[in-house]
Amino acid sequence: MLVAGEDVAPELLADVASLAHPPRVVAVFRRDDLPRGIRPVTLALWRVADPGNVGTLLRSADAFGAAVALSAGCADPTGPKAVRASMGAIFRVPLAEFGAAPGRRVALVPRGGVALPELAMDGDVVLVLGAEREGLPDDVLAVCEERVSIPQPGGGESLNVAMAGTVALYELARRA
Repeated sequence: MLVAGEDVAPELLADVASLAHPPRVVAVFRRDDLPRGIRPVTLALWRVADPGNVGTLLRSADAFGAAVALSAGCADPTGPKAVRASMGAIFRVPLAEFGAAPGRRVALVPRGGVALPELAMDGDVVLVLGAEREGLPDDVLAVCEERVSIPQPGGGESLNVAMAGTVALYELARRA
């Protein structure tokens, strides 16, 4: 629910801003008012600590109608950098705890998995993505029913976690 705004001096906004160019509008929200829940496709993020990646994945989830589940050790999705990267998606994408999302758990791994376009599209899917350096630990991989990889015919070693999650969401949406 939006309430009436108040005019404040630009200097005050500059004092609270973390950007080089202060905003003209500031909103205050309660964390408890953010959307909660799951959707038929959910991105489950395991210790993705970079707030830019978390915010970008929220933006991608918004674009493709997915939810986002976060493990302990993930960047705060309400932190300034994550909120900026989400471009407002934080206010539309349902959030959940990492283990709360029901459905078939599919680990997105850099190589060695079934090619993503060959993933069967039956039932709810939880795409499990790990932090860029560490990836997914063995205990998390053990609870995933499948492993998929994005075919990469070029010479790159791997994709950034936010890019990989976006490509995977696009592929699932394209085939839905």
